[in-house]
Amino acid sequence: MSDTESLSPRRRRLIFRAEHRGTKETDLLVGGFVTRNIQSFSEAELDEIESVLDFLDVDLADWLSGRRPVPPEADSPMLRRLIAESNETGAGMTPAMRSGLGHR
Repeated sequence: MSDTESLSPRRRRLIFRAEHRGTKETDLLVGGFVTRNIQSFSEAELDEIESVLDFLDVDLADWLSGRRPVPPEADSPMLRRLIAESNETGAGMTPAMRSGLGHR
């Protein structure tokens, strides 16, 4: 059984939505964040990540990259958490890719 098979349908749907945003970069950043954290999200956090996923891909990409500031009406603790994680070294990389970062 895969890791996601044991998750509730809601959590599996959120992973799918996060991994299929529209651009590869956002798929990797948002999808990776949701996949890594989905099991520990509370019901309230699931509501928060659903709200984040409702934003347009172009807006999320700009906010995650810092090209544009997050407007006050879109700002939330979950979005700030996603942005912080997206700015870490290796964000958007698979675990296999991350493990090779220090071997150059």
